[in-house]
Amino acid sequence: MTTALHHMAKQLMRAGLAICLVLCLMLTANGSANAAEIQLSGNYVDDTVNVAHNLQDAIALSSDDEGFSAAQEEARDLSYNYIARYRPRSKVNNLQSFTTMQTALNSLAGHYNNFANRPLPEELQNRITKELAKAEQTVLRGR
Repeated sequence: MTTALHHMAKQLMRAGLAICLVLCLMLTANGSANAAEIQLSGNYVDDTVNVAHNLQDAIALSSDDEGFSAAQEEARDLSYNYIARYRPRSKVNNLQSFTTMQTALNSLAGHYNNFANRPLPEELQNRITKELAKAEQTVLRGR
């Protein structure tokens, strides 16, 4: 009798664990599908230009704007996705455009991580805007 109960308890634990794993996977898949409206195409030049434009639009918003929080979250997700896709690629991560873009994204991420509810200071906003524009120009030149 004890072995039968032990066997039944094992089966219930396995079934419960399987259900938990399925639920976790479903929640993760739904969260990552909505992470950023702009999906990266895999073309480095196009992605760099699109990310630069979207981030410039996001940082231009004032904290009073209705879509400020959503734009900030999208900018954060887009930055993470961009770096995660292109940092491991040795053909890309040595390019001047990538290092300039990475500097801008790191500055933006640092601000968002440390001062999530505050708008970007004007000096930082100007610097990031210049770096994004420089990265865009450089990538279009093939560097």
